[in-house]
Amino acid sequence: MGRRSWWGWGNVDDAVTGRELGALTARVAAMLPSADLTAHDPPPLDSLPIPAPRISTPEPLAHLASGDPRDRISHGHGQAFRDVVRMLLGRVGHVPDLVLRPQTERDVVDVLGWCTTAGVAVIPFGGGTSVVGGVEPRCAGDHAGAVALDLGELNRVLEIDRTSRAARIQAGILGPALEDALHPDGLTLRHFPQSFEFSTLGGWLATRSGGHYATVYTHIDEMVESMRVVSPAGTGESRRLPGSGAGPSPDRMFLGSEGTLGVITEAWMRLQERPRWRAGASAVFGDHDRAVAATRTIAQSALFPANCRLLDPVEAFINAGTACGGGVLVLGFESADHPVDAALARAVEICRDHGGTLPDGIRVSGPRTPGAAESGAAGTWRSSFLRMPYQRDALAARSMIVETFETACTWDRFDALRSAVLGAAAAAFASVGTTGVVSCRFTHVYPDGPAPYFGIYAPGTWGRTVEQWDEIKSAVSEALAAQGATITHHHAVGRDHRPWYDRQRPDPFAAALRAAKSTLDPAGILNPGVLIDPSPPEHEVTHR
Repeated sequence: MGRRSWWGWGNVDDAVTGRELGALTARVAAMLPSADLTAHDPPPLDSLPIPAPRISTPEPLAHLASGDPRDRISHGHGQAFRDVVRMLLGRVGHVPDLVLRPQTERDVVDVLGWCTTAGVAVIPFGGGTSVVGGVEPRCAGDHAGAVALDLGELNRVLEIDRTSRAARIQAGILGPALEDALHPDGLTLRHFPQSFEFSTLGGWLATRSGGHYATVYTHIDEMVESMRVVSPAGTGESRRLPGSGAGPSPDRMFLGSEGTLGVITEAWMRLQERPRWRAGASAVFGDHDRAVAATRTIAQSALFPANCRLLDPVEAFINAGTACGGGVLVLGFESADHPVDAALARAVEICRDHGGTLPDGIRVSGPRTPGAAESGAAGTWRSSFLRMPYQRDALAARSMIVETFETACTWDRFDALRSAVLGAAAAAFASVGTTGVVSCRFTHVYPDGPAPYFGIYAPGTWGRTVEQWDEIKSAVSEALAAQGATITHHHAVGRDHRPWYDRQRPDPFAAALRAAKSTLDPAGILNPGVLIDPSPPEHEVTHR
């Protein structure tokens, strides 16, 4: 693994440069001629105003702790647009006093014990790819100190049950290392979020991560067999079972809890055989409504494609290089057991029934013809998908506002939702003194609705792009709430989504969550400010 950037996404050596950078800025200049694309470099790390740690660990924990400034800064922010720009501007903000790296579960227990007694906030940290303020210690002022609890040393596959097709895995393992460990047994977790290279199993579980695949096994929830969690009140492990009707699921309490109720240390995960047959196609549409109808029909057909990603015309042009009036539907099927040509053929038939065409044809691969069944618009988009965070950083350094937000809604509400989001974004652009474009793609589809993922591209004013984005984000979030959509489908709540999450969840559930927090974390040290406050905030009102 390369050297991680302290201010932006991924590895330093993988940043956008040269021909890629030239092509990127040329596309933006053509699309948004008013953009000032002057480059701005990050400040020297040693010039940043990093306060001295306020705390020190007890001697038995000292070997786990780091007070290195680069370490502390890297653990003090996530990877959202606003995080990247603040680092580029040298706005360090909140950083943990120390970074602690437990080497065993016992270390986790001991750290939580010390922090509970000393009144030190604990921010569980996986790969640091949060885009919602989930790892930022904004709570530090309310505590004697704050520590980032980096689980990266708990990074092994401990046991594989080949018969049941499951594995016991430590929470700190990164995506590539996890897949490498399963590969000799011909198995895969088959969970590939965009952050896959830099995120961990524990982070996926704590945030209810959504993977790359569009149907069936989409959220990490569906792959959990049992979990082990350490809280200040004790350590608990759910029974390993394929299913159970014995009351509410204990795992469900901690899935999506974002480190507020306990620290996930390991889990038994359901695995799959590695796919051997693949088939794919890209359908181009002249009308967006017909493209949506085709996608909905496929989602309700029980064909269950691995990929069913609809790119609207803006997304298709920017990231797939395809000009069209209605959009591009990227389809993919895969199986470890049998050829999938027939399923793709039926999906293609549905697309053609709705006016879709296949300029790149159908692509098929199998055990005797290995290779990814992606080329043309699908292959271009996939390559762009993997480079998007790096390109976002390059544009952020050139005063561009480039960020995403995602949601989910039922099919009957999508048209109204999309219209409301576009209207809210246009009004917000005008309010912050810019013009911009909004793209939309479906990342996941269900029989009852899609998960739309919106992208914002707008020229900003250097030094003000964080504030400009915050205003745009608030406007589009209000539109999501007004349309009855979720504030997040797979990016978690963190601190940035709290105002809308507080309105989305039922009040009795909020009270139950508060009670669970009080029982499991009586001192309130675990990721304070995320998901829940110890008592109802003054602004919390009943919404029915």
